[in-house]
Amino acid sequence: MPDTERLRHSRFRTAPAACAMVAVLTGCSGGFPADPDGTLETVTGGVLRVGVSSNPPWTETGEGAPTGLEPELVEGFAESVDAEVEWTSGGEEDLVGRLERSELDLVVGGFTEASPWSAQAALTYPYTTVPGPDGAPEAHVMAAPMGENAFLVALESYLLDRQDVQP
Repeated sequence: MPDTERLRHSRFRTAPAACAMVAVLTGCSGGFPADPDGTLETVTGGVLRVGVSSNPPWTETGEGAPTGLEPELVEGFAESVDAEVEWTSGGEEDLVGRLERSELDLVVGGFTEASPWSAQAALTYPYTTVPGPDGAPEAHVMAAPMGENAFLVALESYLLDRQDVQP
């Protein structure tokens, strides 16, 4: 078979597959990225449930609302999606467990990219990098629910606009 004939036949074989793929992708309901559990939709105009573990100067807990760089960032993000923040203080393990069980929408506590919680939570893109105790750079992140990609994108977009904030 001549090359032009072979090319024409291969186009006819792949065209239906390409059309089917386009139909499947355009026929899917909802947008991309998506939140299987609807976190961004639930939080927007509602309540952002945030777990906070004390880790000064990133987060400090005590009487009243937590303070520090991360609570300030969380409050700003909540305002950007018209949400009220409901704070829950605790240890990292408990808070990440609650995040996994969909009892929290976000967890902060001075986490770095090297966080041991990366298997249980979606870590944000680093919002700042500072020298660690040994002088090596440490990139700081927040923990969000796994798979809630629209929520994660909205949070990361907010953080990106404030990138390289310092405690």
